[in-house]
Amino acid sequence: MNALEATNRYFKRAVKLLGLDSKVERSLLIPFREIKVECTIPKDDGTLASFVGFRVQHDNARGPMKGGIRYHPEVEPDEVNALAQLMTWKSAVANIPYGGAKGGIGCNPRELSIHEQERLTRVFTQKIHDLIGVHTDVPAPDMGTNAQTMAWILDEYSKFHGYSPAIVTGKPVDLGGSLGREAATGRGVVYATEALLADYGKSISRQSYVIQGFGNVGSWTAQLLHEQGGKVRAVSDVTGAVKNNAGLDIPSLIAHVKETGGVKGFQGGDALDPDILLIEECDVLIPAALGGVLNGENAKDVKAKFVIEAANHPTDPHADEVLEQKGVVVLPDIYANSGGVTVSYFEWVQNIQGFMWEEEKVNEELSKYITKAYKNVKEMCKTHNCSLRMGAFSLGVHRVARATLLRGWEA
Repeated sequence: MNALEATNRYFKRAVKLLGLDSKVERSLLIPFREIKVECTIPKDDGTLASFVGFRVQHDNARGPMKGGIRYHPEVEPDEVNALAQLMTWKSAVANIPYGGAKGGIGCNPRELSIHEQERLTRVFTQKIHDLIGVHTDVPAPDMGTNAQTMAWILDEYSKFHGYSPAIVTGKPVDLGGSLGREAATGRGVVYATEALLADYGKSISRQSYVIQGFGNVGSWTAQLLHEQGGKVRAVSDVTGAVKNNAGLDIPSLIAHVKETGGVKGFQGGDALDPDILLIEECDVLIPAALGGVLNGENAKDVKAKFVIEAANHPTDPHADEVLEQKGVVVLPDIYANSGGVTVSYFEWVQNIQGFMWEEEKVNEELSKYITKAYKNVKEMCKTHNCSLRMGAFSLGVHRVARATLLRGWEA
């Protein structure tokens, strides 16, 4: 089941739980705007190359639309649509005043030089600059893009609209980016894990962890768990997997990854088959890489008591059912990885105010938002007697539906 089908399925279940009118349901599901543009650029060798770019703006009932831009060969309308919709619910769960959007260009950034990436980003921005805006739609980095990509968008957009640092988030700090933004998603995952474990009378320091993915989110999650006394037993990335039952030395592993480009060959643990990482013995499993990695097949072998979804859509609905039957508690992505969009919101606020916050303030505010969101999700679970995933979806959909109705959508 792809991301769009799964998202729609959860949305429909939330609508049923909330008892929403079919007209409201339809209005919440249909995207506000879908944009498709052709981006043609000269390559470094003088030839022309053409790429298709997308931006789906899903909903603006609660505020400007917000979401990442990804550069990936498999970017296509259905996936972008699903992710835009997820951003709407995620922003609502975190209770930040945004709607959802998502964008992307079908390309392989590894096959493009830095100059080609810049030209492509600028052409894409030229094509959509009049459809995004500080109070309309605020892009951010995603798979295959980074702070440098956002800097190019900021510069290109500012040529048309004047200096506008709040047009993108996830920028370099030198251009108005927020302190703490790089670690935000991983730090949010840790705060969310802390809130969940506390509910079960447990703390981070007494648990063992397995993390799939050691990119920005996975490595920051591992580092922060390690600093709090958590035992990270195994991690993986595209190069391979490494395991140490006594706990990996995370600072040494991070240094190794910086030096070699991956976890493979790390001397502080044994090599592990990445395919069996998800069914390794541990208390807490954190998928922080790709979507759909937990399915009906491998979910029955998961040994963790808790699954924290740091990636987008890592658990398909079949796996969800299997894990629920096994008594495994799943903390859903639309809550667990909302630290990134929350600190993006803080960055946007700082840009509009023209006032930078200290990193300590950013982290304190993030902790408040994540902790409060967990309490709100739990209240929905109690009200509707449902899982954490349906509690989060119901909370998000309820807030967007309420804003939509209050604005008088029938007018």
